[in-house]
Order: sequence, then C-alpha cells, then structure tokens
Amino acid sequence: MPWTSEHTKWLIDTGERLKTADGKEVEVWEFRHEKDEAVLSAWAKHFRNHYCLDAEIDFLRGKQTRKDYLNTLKFPCCSTKLGPGIRAGDFGEILVADYLQWLLGFWVPRVRWGAKVIRDESPKGSDVIGFRFHKKDCSTSPKDVLIVFEAKTKFSGSGKNRLQDAINDSAKDHLRIGESLHFIKQKLFDKGNRKQAELIDRFQNPVDVPYKESFGAAAIISDEHFDTNAIVSSNCGKIPKAPKSKEHIPHPNGDSLVLLVIKGPGMMDLVHELYRRAADEA
Repeated sequence: MPWTSEHTKWLIDTGERLKTADGKEVEVWEFRHEKDEAVLSAWAKHFRNHYCLDAEIDFLRGKQTRKDYLNTLKFPCCSTKLGPGIRAGDFGEILVADYLQWLLGFWVPRVRWGAKVIRDESPKGSDVIGFRFHKKDCSTSPKDVLIVFEAKTKFSGSGKNRLQDAINDSAKDHLRIGESLHFIKQKLFDKGNRKQAELIDRFQNPVDVPYKESFGAAAIISDEHFDTNAIVSSNCGKIPKAPKSKEHIPHPNGDSLVLLVIKGPGMMDLVHELYRRAADEA
C-alpha cells in the first residue's frame, strides 16, 4: 500500500495547554518538519494517493503524463484565486487524518479527496472521520468509537480565528454523520473494498448498536501567524446559530469537544513543495 507514517514523527506534543474563553483545554502541538529527502518522498507518495491511487493513475491519465494529469485535473491549482487556499485546507485535513490514525490509533478511510469533481473546491461533509474498534476482530462493542474532526488552516495573514471557525463548523457534524458515513461506505465499495465498507455498517445504527461518539476541532497554523490571544479567545459556549446569524448558542458537544492546534514554520511553502514533489515523483 502507498501509505506511510514516517512524517508523523515530526508531530510533537509541546505539552503546552491553553484555555479558551469558556475554560476548555486546547492541546498545542508542533510540526517540526525537516529536509529529509527519504521522508519527504515517502510522504509525497502518501499524499498523492489521497487524490489518485498510483495503481489507477496510468488508466485515468489518458495521454497526459502523470505529472500533467495530477497538476491539471487532480491537485488544487497553485496559482488560481481559490487554489492555494484549497491546497492548504486539504493539507490540513490530511495531516489531521494522519494524526488520528498514526498517533491515536483510529482507522481513517482515505476517500474524501479523490472524489472531488472540481479540484479547486473543498469536498462537502465532515472533514475527517475515524473509527476505532475495541475488539481486535472488529466485532461490535459499546466501547467502539467514532470520531469526527473539523480542520482549518491559517498559513496567511488573514485576521480570522481559525480555531473558532473549526469549532463553529464542528457544531454541524452530529447532523451530517449519516450522510458522511454513507459517502465513506459507498466510496469504499466503489473501490472494491467490500470488507472495509461492511465495517461502516457498525456505525450506521447507533440506537440499536450503540457506540461512543467524539468530536474535535483543529487549527493548523504557520508559526508566523500563530496568535495565542486569538486561540484563548475561542469559545465553545458561543457559536453562531446560523452561518451569518448574530444570535449565538452553545456548541451541542461543547463539554466534550477535543480542541487541537498544530503549528509549524513555513507551512504554506511546505504545502506547495509537497504538491510539487507529489507530481514530479509520480
């Protein structure tokens, strides 16, 4: 398989814990990436396969080179108005997926990013969903866990509080779990992964076959745009009732919401370099 976890050794828990305006704990991690050619190449392959499996690219690309196919049809564009932001967003979601899978032990199906119709758009639905079975044989247990994370990035000088944006968006996750699970199941089935698709069944009937639910909000921020004051001003107890509403309500899962910040140097440059390498080395 094309997946690797080598780059996750650069994810370091700083031990620092911040408090939001409503007293919720925020874990602060650092992404201390290095110029390690072997790790970067393996990571680029891992990253590329989220958009198109290496085993399928030669059929899908037609008469284009692999590089041209990826750069013109699959990867968000580096130079359009929306492309760089979509690149940053996809990168952040995939990094959080890696965090959940390789550091916390969840199974995170990688079906979201390759299913795009328009490359310079974000996929619909919840950002990252992971599953953890309590029993090794994956038989059902009330201790099984489904986790849903919203991920937002800040690699430029916008004035937005991206952790608050992630908190706000995560308030919708409990409403769209059914659609998101169906999407994952369908895509796994389409790829011929029937056994994996069948595992999703277990999480589609929480009334008769209960399990634990966990929700999270993550902000991935470049060091030069990291602002502690913005992070601690975040508030799970006060989110907009609707996207542009001035009326506020508490987050439906605010008491148990997992809050995460990952910061690192030169993140936008890293994003563009990862996409370049992923295409060049295809």
